[in-house]
Amino acid sequence: VQLQASGGGLVQPGGSLRLSCAASGRIFSINTMGWYRQAPGKQRELVARFTAGGSKDYTDSVKGRFTIFRDDARTTMYLQMNSLKPEDTGIYSCNFAATTGVYWGQGTLVTVSS
Repeated sequence: VQLQASGGGLVQPGGSLRLSCAASGRIFSINTMGWYRQAPGKQRELVARFTAGGSKDYTDSVKGRFTIFRDDARTTMYLQMNSLKPEDTGIYSCNFAATTGVYWGQGTLVTVSS
């Protein structure tokens, strides 16, 4: 099974983007699903995730602006990003952690610039 991330692009500050992460097949026994980003010159950080219990966690800098959601089958995960800021620029990657292994999608580049 592979994950395919998409939806990145160039957007002006204050704009919105929706990222998608689609699995090529069904992954069973998923524990967590999350979005990570790596800004230029910085380490990768967790942006948002579903915990094993199904609740949502967000890093402080995106709270109130980003929303993570997924389909019922847990084959596709989304990240709705609103009120984007230049500091949101980075490569966004998706991650599914299951009892069968950890799956990463390739990154999708988000650039927030005027």
